[in-house]
Amino acid sequence: MELTLKKRKRNTIIPGFSLTLGYTMLYLSVIVLLPLSMVFFNTLSLSWSELWETIAHPRAVASYKLSFGTALAAGLINVVFGTIIAWVLVRYQFPGKRIVDGLVDLPFALPTAVAGIALATLYSPNGWIGQFFDFKIAFTPIGIVIALIFIGLPFVVRTVQPVLQNLSREIEEASASLGATRLQTFTKVIFPELLPAIITGFSLAFARSLGEYGSVVFIAGNMPMKTEITPLIIMTKLEQYDYVGATAIATVMLVTSFALLLLINIIQWYTNRKFNVQ
Repeated sequence: MELTLKKRKRNTIIPGFSLTLGYTMLYLSVIVLLPLSMVFFNTLSLSWSELWETIAHPRAVASYKLSFGTALAAGLINVVFGTIIAWVLVRYQFPGKRIVDGLVDLPFALPTAVAGIALATLYSPNGWIGQFFDFKIAFTPIGIVIALIFIGLPFVVRTVQPVLQNLSREIEEASASLGATRLQTFTKVIFPELLPAIITGFSLAFARSLGEYGSVVFIAGNMPMKTEITPLIIMTKLEQYDYVGATAIATVMLVTSFALLLLINIIQWYTNRKFNVQ
């Protein structure tokens, strides 16, 4: 053990491993662990019956289903179209490519409230896009999915894009020279390389969508039991000074999100291990 630490110190270009590790743990504890622990501690002030009554209320359960369902749908759609956009930006040259590449990052810079107002204006029944549809888009779960696609797309594009840039075309040419079709080259050569990045992009987009509030609240309609997302319920309880109820519902979202992200990380670890072994 001592020999390993000495070797690590000797191989480190920038000194200060102990100091930086201590700062990292302190920073994570103060910024991440301490606030999250307060959510749990505040929830513990409720009795089990009160806790269950709060988190299992039909209105809350409906918001869980809506929030997780729309986040999952938006994440899956972003996986498909985000990968296609990353492929186009890496593999092709066309006029205005840098502008398109810059537009991908627009959801990062644009205030979420502005995005929500813009989307609600476009997809409302009298909007520029919504008027061409026979069914409502804004103020329905479809509108929520569109808003979540908007804010989650950059995560998939920016995680897949570097992998494509590092993927040599010589591998594809070698696959073609061995008689593989384009579909076989994609499924057997390209896709295994992209899969870990795609899973990472999906997990980031999914996690971002779960907690999204600003862009969704304007296009959702916010009708209880229909288009009311969980973050809105939390905000409503905070406005009513029901801090314990808000933290109880936040705890459900936190635990469920952590469990899902842990599952995604296990899947990602399995895929990395599987393709590395092969």
